Amino acid sequence: MSGHSKWATIKRKKAATDAKRGQTFTKLIREITVAARDGGGDPNFNPRLRLAVDSAKAGNMPADNITRAIKKGTGELEGVNYEEVAYEGYGPGGVALYIETLTDNQNRTVADVRHVLTKLGGSFGTTGSVGWQFDRKGQILVEASRYTEESVFEASIEAGADDVELADDEFVVTTDAGSFHEVQAGMKSAGIEFERAELSWIPQNEIRVEGRDAEKLIKLLEALDDIDDVQQVSSNADIDEEILAQAM
Repeated sequence: MSGHSKWATIKRKKAATDAKRGQTFTKLIREITVAARDGGGDPNFNPRLRLAVDSAKAGNMPADNITRAIKKGTGELEGVNYEEVAYEGYGPGGVALYIETLTDNQNRTVADVRHVLTKLGGSFGTTGSVGWQFDRKGQILVEASRYTEESVFEASIEAGADDVELADDEFVVTTDAGSFHEVQAGMKSAGIEFERAELSWIPQNEIRVEGRDAEKLIKLLEALDDIDDVQQVSSNADIDEEILAQAM
C-alpha cells in the first residue's frame, strides 16, 4: 500500500475533530465551487462536482452549505474566484511533494507554502521537477469490516479497477482516472458501498523514510495540509508505520 494512502487515512481520522472538520469543510466548499464553475451546477452531468458533493456528504457537510457553494460556482450567488495552482518540491529524506491548491491570491499561497517548506526541512522545486513521478489515479475506499476481500475484489475488477489492496481497516480500490466513475457505478451495482472516493496523484515508486526524517516529514505534511489554500499533498514516501501510528 502506498505511503500516500496511509497518510490520507490518518488525515481523514484527524479530520474527525471539530477543528479539523471546519478546515475540511472550507477545502470541500472551494472544490465544489470550482467544479460547478468549470462544469456546471448539475452533478449528474459534472463528474468532478459529483465527486466533490459525495465527499462533502460523506463528511457530514450540511446540505445548505453544498447548495450555496454550487450557486457561487454557477454565479447565482456572489463568490470568490479561485485558481488551481500546483507546486512541486522536496521533503526530508529527499521525498517528492506535489502540492495542489485552490487560491484567490497566488502571492499569499506561494508565500505560505514556501514558508512551511523552508521551516520544516523541505524545499521548493521547479515546475515539472517531481510531477513526472506521479500518475493520476482514482482511489475508492471500502470499510473492510462490511465485506469480504473476495467480494470487493470481484466487484471492482469486474467494473474495471486496476488493483485492490487491504490497508489497515479498509480496502483501497485503485483505478485509472478515465474509468474512475465507471468503477464506482459498477461497485454500487454489485452492492458494494464505499466510504470515500477520490482522485489522487499516486507515486510510481516510493522512497522508504524512517527515523528522524519520517518524524520531520509527518510534521511537514501536517503543516502543508493546515494551509487553507492547499487541497491535497501527494508524496512518494513510504513512511515507517510505527512513526505513522504515533502521529495519530
